[in-house]
Amino acid sequence: MQISGVPFTITDWSQVEQTEHKGERGMAYWRTRDFSGIRVRMVEYTPGYLADHWCTKGHIVLCIEGHLETELKDGRRYMLKPGISYQIADDAEPHRSFTKVGAKLFIVD
Repeated sequence: MQISGVPFTITDWSQVEQTEHKGERGMAYWRTRDFSGIRVRMVEYTPGYLADHWCTKGHIVLCIEGHLETELKDGRRYMLKPGISYQIADDAEPHRSFTKVGAKLFIVD
């Protein structure tokens, strides 16, 4: 990732407008900033959330609160807990996420 054209910036995430995104089950609430084409998000999933699609976008995902399980299309599953991250490239492996208890994530893509 090349970061250019972004001056030093502080983000108070509580001041960033929240948008709603329905999953197959549950809701995702995003607070999103764009920095010269780099999307940075604080995302909260409600308990019982299941993504409504297989994602092929690359991400860096850090779990801040709760637990998030990410399933790869080949059947492998990985659990994120606070302080654990995953990294995946664009078009590398389709993946989708779900949570039983809810989760709060910091995502860069």
